[in-house]
Amino acid sequence: MNDVRIAGVGLTPFGRQPERTGRDLFAEAALAAREDAGVAREAFEGLHYGNFMGALAERQGHQGPLMAEAAGLDCPATRHESACASAGVAVRHAVQAIRAGEHDVLLAGGMERMTNLPTTEVTESLAIAADELFEVRAGMTFPGAYALMARAYFEEYGGSREDLAHIAVKNHANAVPNEFAQYRREVTVEEAMDSPPVATPLHLFDACPITDGASAVVLVSDDYAEEHGLDAPVRIAGSGQGGDNLALQDREAFSRTPAATEAAEAAYDDAGVGPDDVDVAEVHDCFTIAEVLAVESLGLFEHGEGVSAAREGRTTRDGELPVNLSGGLKAKGHPVGATGGAQIVEMAKLLRGDHVNSDALSDPRVGVTHNAGGTVASAVVHVLEVDR
Repeated sequence: MNDVRIAGVGLTPFGRQPERTGRDLFAEAALAAREDAGVAREAFEGLHYGNFMGALAERQGHQGPLMAEAAGLDCPATRHESACASAGVAVRHAVQAIRAGEHDVLLAGGMERMTNLPTTEVTESLAIAADELFEVRAGMTFPGAYALMARAYFEEYGGSREDLAHIAVKNHANAVPNEFAQYRREVTVEEAMDSPPVATPLHLFDACPITDGASAVVLVSDDYAEEHGLDAPVRIAGSGQGGDNLALQDREAFSRTPAATEAAEAAYDDAGVGPDDVDVAEVHDCFTIAEVLAVESLGLFEHGEGVSAAREGRTTRDGELPVNLSGGLKAKGHPVGATGGAQIVEMAKLLRGDHVNSDALSDPRVGVTHNAGGTVASAVVHVLEVDR
């Protein structure tokens, strides 16, 4: 089996960019990744591309070949859709193809353009990632769904809105120096607590913003990297995917995310590591409660302990296990089809040592990324390791 190395990474700034088209956004990220990799255009054998709501936001289907063209590539291209986990799934399929020996050089990533629509239309578009028959028709939105998950968690394990506020404060602080982040300003616990309610117990600062952006990663086989003398010290050592019932009402519990646990266990087993080996994590904090569920599903904290980890300083930049040094979805932004790829980009740079927040880490070797779809009916986890 071929090892898969990250030869290059690229991002656009995340934020409000309604005047830009989706193809323009992805072109910027893809060209940056190609330049970072130093791989010839002719070497690319395929594109795995994540996008969720392009058919609604831009009335554009069949985006795979369109984005390959935007990236300057002449190769087969496939669009992957798994709600907010779309780019994570795209990266996973690229990893599997290289491992199987089918390809040596692939581009993976994703894009979402969202702010060209009114907020109400974005909310309605995102809602189709839930069960249309039994949730959407009843008026369920994702803030409401995650509020139910937060209330169930508090009832089972304890915790408070103030615990969640500390997660927002941590992630905003991490985003301040990140040039790609949407919200580069600090917030206080008091600001987070006093922000308007969105869906009780979640308030405005518990929720990620509506965002435009794109991400891209150049993946190559270990043999190709060695043969062409590429500087690619970070490899994707483990990959896992899990699933769950789509509707919350069909789950055994709201306070855990078994799909993420399944994906994490598979990724750890694949990489030959465990949660205790992880030095840094980028997780899918679409809402502050989602970070709690993520770090527990990844086995980084016991169930019931994740909610207080930020308040206790355990997941801050100077804590024992920094989480979301990029700013996370909460402050960096969440262009849903691009997020899973962006997590890989941020983690690769953190492990390479050229991320703006790399100084928060001391000789990191293992990083984990966690990308979730909907209320975590889909989850993709990747384990990244760096050569030292």
